[in-house]
Amino acid sequence: MELLKQSAEVIREIVKEKELADALEEGGCDLETVRNIIQGRQLPADLRAKVWKIALNVVGKGDSLASWDGSLDLPEQSIIHKDCQGLIDQLSVPEEEKSVLLVDIESVITFYCKSRNVKYSSCLGWIHLLKPLVHLRLPRSDLYNCFYAIMNKFIPRDCFMKGRPFHLFRLLLQYHEPELCSFLDTKKMTPDSYALNWLGSLFSYYCSVEVTQAIWDGYLQQADPFFIYFLMLIILVNAKDVILAQQSDKEEMIKFLETSPANLDLEDIEDLFSLAQYYCSKTPASFRKDNHSLFGSSLLGLKDDDTDLSQALCLAVSVSEILQANQQQGEGVRFFVVDCRPAEQYNAGHLSTAFHLDSDLMLQNPSEFAQSVKSLLEAQKQSIESGSIAGGEHLCFMGSGREEEDMYMNMVLAHFLQKNKEYVSIAKGGFMALQQHLADINVEGPENGYGHWIASTSGSRSSVNSSVDGDSPNGSSDGKGVKSLVNKMTVALKTKSVNVKEKVISFIENTSTPVDRIPFNISWPDRASLERHVSSSDRVGKPYRGVKPVFSIGDEEEYDTDEIDSSSMSDDDRKEVVNIQTWINKPDVKYNFPCNEVKENGHMFPSHLLVTATHMYCLREIPSRKGLAYIQSRQALNSVVKITSKKKHPELITFKYGNSNTSGIEILAVERYLIPNAGDATKAIKQQIMKVLDALES
Repeated sequence: MELLKQSAEVIREIVKEKELADALEEGGCDLETVRNIIQGRQLPADLRAKVWKIALNVVGKGDSLASWDGSLDLPEQSIIHKDCQGLIDQLSVPEEEKSVLLVDIESVITFYCKSRNVKYSSCLGWIHLLKPLVHLRLPRSDLYNCFYAIMNKFIPRDCFMKGRPFHLFRLLLQYHEPELCSFLDTKKMTPDSYALNWLGSLFSYYCSVEVTQAIWDGYLQQADPFFIYFLMLIILVNAKDVILAQQSDKEEMIKFLETSPANLDLEDIEDLFSLAQYYCSKTPASFRKDNHSLFGSSLLGLKDDDTDLSQALCLAVSVSEILQANQQQGEGVRFFVVDCRPAEQYNAGHLSTAFHLDSDLMLQNPSEFAQSVKSLLEAQKQSIESGSIAGGEHLCFMGSGREEEDMYMNMVLAHFLQKNKEYVSIAKGGFMALQQHLADINVEGPENGYGHWIASTSGSRSSVNSSVDGDSPNGSSDGKGVKSLVNKMTVALKTKSVNVKEKVISFIENTSTPVDRIPFNISWPDRASLERHVSSSDRVGKPYRGVKPVFSIGDEEEYDTDEIDSSSMSDDDRKEVVNIQTWINKPDVKYNFPCNEVKENGHMFPSHLLVTATHMYCLREIPSRKGLAYIQSRQALNSVVKITSKKKHPELITFKYGNSNTSGIEILAVERYLIPNAGDATKAIKQQIMKVLDALES
């Protein structure tokens, strides 16, 4: 029976090959026709050249080198010749053909450099890109056209160390495999350290020619340059268990990862692509759409590349995709939207399918925040099981869209990422972008059905163009009770009841029945702001070095522009490892304040602030080495120009360092810490600063 199945499969392969050969012979065959015939199978060797030319859209292209004088005279020509000779030596071709082939390959690279005004370097990996093409025995004109098309369509811009493509890959890895991503981050193994030649050569650097050609067969048929990211992802996922169990040093681990594609066999390619397709289907479309300018020769869209992906906390999703995704039927990415704005903003207007999680709770009431997170995850689970329009596997966090306000949402996001929660993203532009998008598509026009998207907890739909509630004839229900569901969930989360979780679940399970809204308002208690230790009568008011006093303590302004990452501003080596207790016991350490260092992206790191007579040190604990810490920061006390806190969060303290001159204060570094009993800490630090200033003055 098994033999019959194998025979039938062989016959099908023969039929498909004959069908493809006939289609190619007839001419006019396009990529879609090829796809329908091949259906992801490996291409027959004798038909590969024709199919690749179709996939690369170079059929019928002229000879680009025809008008070139053939001069091989670039400054780096000797390097080009040497690399081309190395490729020729690897080929199994008759000796009499090698010299002609060498000239062809060297001409292709030289002409490409001249026409594109690019300087050649061996590390670019072009030789490895040419290897699978040279094996097709193409004429020089076709060889150049295919090489040019691959460089143009499938090799991303900035494909070099610390380049944008690798920051994007890290975000994709974090989205699907947060544990693995976190492990590699901890080891400081960035994607460019091991995947530079994966992406730059489309795997041809390490894979055999046969395996590379099989990969390119599928990749070129996909006609999707971003698909290489998912193939790279599967390589890592496949090695995950080995990576997490590795005890070797960093260099050995990088070497292991870098060479892992070499282990691929022809039999693995079908599974490689099937798994890549699965992960691709579980990835937001914004991954491609927001980064489309990485590929292609057009300069259009490059203005959007000012987003620094290296600083992105997680993958960003457009608000248009969020709105569309949960309306689709069947498989695909569906979002469970978590609105992290303060309650008063949420109440004024919110996405009707959004779950409210007030990010302020993380600092104000950690126990209530923990319960809220637990309820959120239960609500997500139940919404998926009940088929609610609000349900989705993918958590998307939405803030206001204003950087200063969203700092607390970033802390919440970091909390989920540190728990290795998969499918975590952020709504690009926040609620402001949502309002703008709905305005752009004329959401309030009577002819469309988007009016139900914005809801307010008070019972009326919020205006798209304003945060002020407005009357709406259809504000009571969207047909599935979604708005009522969200409002009731909000009430449940804010009710300090032992039945919070049960209430939320019951609301989710009953989304098919529209119910009346429950008015919900919260009056926030007025939190005491950080005590002001410096007044106009204090000695700090005396002139210092001929300029006005610069040191002060007070409440942080709503929008503070002195945001400078201090990671590069410290005057000490951050990576020195020290024993925490030894440092605390040093005779010159006057104070020790356990705290959490808070980065701008919301990440928090358990740390210790140590204050000596002249300096303040931040020792960041090393999770994997109990009792040890990195010297993360060393700042002179006389460089502190301002200490501020948030009115709502007096325990979140910002230290600003800089210097002063006749033109004013220059802020050089900003550090934030979450300090228990912050008032006592800032008072002690202030007193020590005063002593330093007095000593300098005298």
